[in-house]
Amino acid sequence: MRSRTAMLLVAAVPLTVTAAAVALKAAHFRMTCSRHGIWLEPLTYPGCPNCHGAGGRWTNGPYPEMEACWCWAERLELVLRLLPRPTVPDGDPPF
Repeated sequence: MRSRTAMLLVAAVPLTVTAAAVALKAAHFRMTCSRHGIWLEPLTYPGCPNCHGAGGRWTNGPYPEMEACWCWAERLELVLRLLPRPTVPDGDPPF
């Protein structure tokens, strides 16, 4: 059973890395890797006609706020889980 799991992991990791590289080339993404997973986060488009690569714009008024631009705010973050994260106790014992 362990050898089958090891073989699946050996085959899955290069496939996951290849899929991540293809996604990075197809769109503007930032890749963050760890042994627990691979995160692909959207980046702003430098040639965006609305924000010019800033990711949003400030509204006018007495309390200005940042309005996110569609070029990155409406795009999803992709997460490819590899290993489960270790659980951390909350501090209080359950009893």
